[in-house]
Parts: sequence; C-alpha cells; structure tokens
Amino acid sequence: MNPKSTPLRRRRLALAAALSCALANAQAQTVAFSGMLGDKALLIIDGQARGVAIGSTVQGVKLVRLDGAQAQIETGGKTQTLRLGGTAVVAGDSGGGGGGSRIVLPVGSGGHYTGLAAINGHPIHFVVDTGATLIAMGADTATLLGLNPADSTQSAAMTANGAVATRRITLHQVTVGDVTVYNVDAMVMPQPMPVVLLGNSFLSHFQMHSDSSTLVLEKRN
Repeated sequence: MNPKSTPLRRRRLALAAALSCALANAQAQTVAFSGMLGDKALLIIDGQARGVAIGSTVQGVKLVRLDGAQAQIETGGKTQTLRLGGTAVVAGDSGGGGGGSRIVLPVGSGGHYTGLAAINGHPIHFVVDTGATLIAMGADTATLLGLNPADSTQSAAMTANGAVATRRITLHQVTVGDVTVYNVDAMVMPQPMPVVLLGNSFLSHFQMHSDSSTLVLEKRN
C-alpha cells in the first residue's frame, strides 16, 4: 500500500461518514410503507425507495416496529403508523403547527396538481380543485379521519346526477408540507371518493401561480 494514499483514504471515509450522517438527520417530508425487503420495511421517503431495518434511521425517519401489515415510524419527535400500501404521509409536521408560507406542487398525470397533506393530523392524498368552493371528501375518508357527524351541519351539493345531501364541517387544521391553515370549511359527500379535493376554502389563503411543471402557493399575510 502506498502510505501517501492513507490520508486521502481517511479523508474520503470521513467525508462518506459525514454525508451518511447528514442524510440520516435530514428531515423527510413524505413517507409511505410500500412493502417488505426480508426483515426490512420498504419505505418511500421523499419519492425514493429505501430499505429500513427496525431501529434504523434514514433521513430523519426511524423504523420503530414492523408487523408485515403496518410499519410504525418515528419522525420529528412524533410516532405514526403506516399501513401497507397506504398513502404516503407528511412526516415531521403531520400533526400541524407548520410555520412555513410556501407550497410547491408538481404537476401530475392528466395535468392535475396532487400532493400529500394532513387533516387534523391524519394523512391524506389530495388533488387541487380550483372549481370547488370547499375542501371535499367522501364519507369513507371522513370516517378514517375520525370526523364526528354531530359536529357537522346539513348541506347540499350539485353533482352530475343532480343535488345530493352533504354534511358541512370545519377542519381544525390542514397541513401541506410545513404550511398549516386552521379552521377550514369542508364538505363531506355521501359517496366514497378516491382522493380529497383541495378547494378554495383552503386555496383562498394563498396567492397562486403556475408554470408548465409546478403550482406555487404563497400564503397571504
């Protein structure tokens, strides 16, 4: 071995260790439980697949427990349980309290802007709908979010099949990324819906501008 190469090798190892530490401590924004890799959980962290062993931490996400159907993670000092194949969640600030002011959403299939959010601390997948007066969700989603029908009022909405009876409810907090809006009006539709429509009761708190690939929401003062 060339002795002159030893300091260089050590510096490279130190740099690799520092980068590894930085990646481990970086705070993830989204996490999903996609499957199993032997005794590891296949987590989708900020869009990248990572095999994470119990007790290990990747990008600020620690895998606490794994039972095959669910993965319990800890991030940002909070513990969350992800269901196998479930929607990715906003990690770290999923419980609300985000102090940010800017949301950037990439364009998805069909030209729609989609993303991950948390309603009252529960993860949901949404589609931006500037034509919707309120946030809208199906009764199935409302049940999963633990929303109480007793806290809602009767309402109605026009659909392609005519008027339908709905429930109007106030969401304590809606968080997208590190931005939280409080006391947001929403409508619960009687039929199941695959995603939540992010309507103007949330969007009106922002100034919006878009280009060919992103939608940017800047929170109003």
